[in-house]
Amino acid sequence: QVQLVESGGGLVQPGGSLRLSCAASGSIFSVNAMGWYRQAPGKQRELVAAITSGGSTNYADSVKGRFTISRDNAKNTVYLQMNSLKPEDTAVYYCNADIQSFRGGYLRRDDYWGQGTQVTVSS
Repeated sequence: QVQLVESGGGLVQPGGSLRLSCAASGSIFSVNAMGWYRQAPGKQRELVAAITSGGSTNYADSVKGRFTISRDNAKNTVYLQMNSLKPEDTAVYYCNADIQSFRGGYLRRDDYWGQGTQVTVSS
């Protein structure tokens, strides 16, 4: 059983910073792309940033220059450093990972999601 466990959300003032972490655990063979999505009330879930196993990254235009995604392959962990936070960054942030794991004696590839962590930017 593979799990993604997120941490690091919270309440921060505009202009502040937060760092999110997401660790994958279980019968993992390999972790491919990892990413962060967010969903604000009344809006669709959107991609914030993603990173390949080789370290290539892409970002939503709204966070370029403010957010940085990184990963530690040895720990199967992805991070999202969020700086210069704005009220419009308020949302539930979800970790996502493309993982190959052993299930039922077979190697399978699936898309996994974390439980979500609330980020609130407010004065």
